[in-house]
Amino acid sequence: MLLAVSQARPNITSTSTAVQAQNVLPRGYTIPTIDLAEETHRQVIVDREKGQYLGHPTTVLLDDGQTILCVYPKGHGRGGIVYKRSTDGGLSWGERLPTPENWGGSREVPTLHRMTDAGGKERIIMWSGLYPARVAVTEDDGESWSPLELAGEWGGIVVMGCHFAVRGEPGHYVCMFHDDGRFIHKGSKQEKPVVFTLYQTRTRDGGLTWSEPEAIFARSDVHLCEPGVIRSPDGETLAVLLRENSRRKNSHVIFSTDEGATWSPPRQTPASLTGDRHTAVYAPDGRLFVSFRDRTLDSPTHGDWVAWVGTWEDIVGGREGQYRVRLMDNHNGADCAYPGVLILPDGTIVTTTYGHWTEGESPYIATVRLKLEELDALHEQSGGATSK
Repeated sequence: MLLAVSQARPNITSTSTAVQAQNVLPRGYTIPTIDLAEETHRQVIVDREKGQYLGHPTTVLLDDGQTILCVYPKGHGRGGIVYKRSTDGGLSWGERLPTPENWGGSREVPTLHRMTDAGGKERIIMWSGLYPARVAVTEDDGESWSPLELAGEWGGIVVMGCHFAVRGEPGHYVCMFHDDGRFIHKGSKQEKPVVFTLYQTRTRDGGLTWSEPEAIFARSDVHLCEPGVIRSPDGETLAVLLRENSRRKNSHVIFSTDEGATWSPPRQTPASLTGDRHTAVYAPDGRLFVSFRDRTLDSPTHGDWVAWVGTWEDIVGGREGQYRVRLMDNHNGADCAYPGVLILPDGTIVTTTYGHWTEGESPYIATVRLKLEELDALHEQSGGATSK
C-alpha cells in the first residue's frame, strides 16, 4: 500500500514556469560552472589500490568536529567493506582499520548514519543492502563495531539513501531507500515495465530496530531513486532530491510538511540539479552545497563529480541556483561520485567520493576540501566562465 500523497502547500508544489507545468524542461542550464579539477592542493587521496575497484564511500563526522569515519566497498557496490578514519578533518587518512568478519560479505553500498536514542545514547548505524538489509552498530564512535545483522525480512537498493530525525520525538528517525522489484522481499521479481518504488522505514529506539518499509510512490514512466534529504532552514519542511534512472527526464524532488507522514507528488528539478546521489550541507551563510554525479542531459561536465550552490528557496521555486562546481574530472563514463559531504566547525566543506581520477586506472577514493567564500572568489575572478 502506498502512503498518502499530500496536497502540499502551493508555494512548495507549484512550478516556477509554464515550461515546468508542461512537464518539459530545458536539457541544460545557464548558470556558470567553477572548475576545481586542476586544483590538486584541495585533493587528498583516501585510498588507492592498484587493479582494485574502490567505490561508493560514505562519511560521518564525530562530535570533535575533526574526526571523520569513512566506509566503502572493494568493488562496484558489492564487496568487502573497507573502513578508514581521518583525525584532522580530511587532510590525511590513516591505514585501513580492522572490521568484523562478515563485513567481507557485504552485497551493496554501505552507508553511515548518526543517531541518538530517547535516553541520549549516541550510536552510528551502518547499513548494507540488497536482500536482506543488514545493519552494524557502534556505540563508541567507531572504536568497535558489531557484525552485520538482519534488519528485517526485506531489502532494497542503496539502503539507506538518507535519513532524518523526526522533530519532537527523540530516538525517532526515518530512513529512505528504493527498489526496482528485485530485493524488497525474498523471491520478489521485477515487473514489466520495471517499476521503481521509493520506501521509508522508521526506528523509534535510535536505530536498533526498524519497521517494515512503507512505499511512498511507485512509477514506471520515470525511475526515481537514491533519495537525498534536505530540511528547510526553519525546520518545517523536508525536501528529497531523487535520481531519475531512466534518463528521460531531469532529477525530481518531493516535499513533506508533516515529518514524512505524507509527501507531495514528485516534480522535476532544473537541469542544474540533475544527477545521482545528491548529498547536501548548509554553509555558515545559509546557502546549500549539494554534491552529486552529473547526469544532466546536456552538460559540459556530464559524468563528472560536481556540486551545486544555491538556496533552499531555489529548490522550492524550481530555480537554477547560483553556480555549479566541477570537483574532479572523471575519466570513465559516469562511474563516479557517491559522495559523502560534511561541514567542519570553521565552515570547511569536506566531500569524499570515488571515481576514475587517473585515466586508465581503477577507481579510487578522494577527498576535496573547500569553503564557499573561496568558490565565490573564483566565480568573481572567472566572470562566470564554464569549464571543460
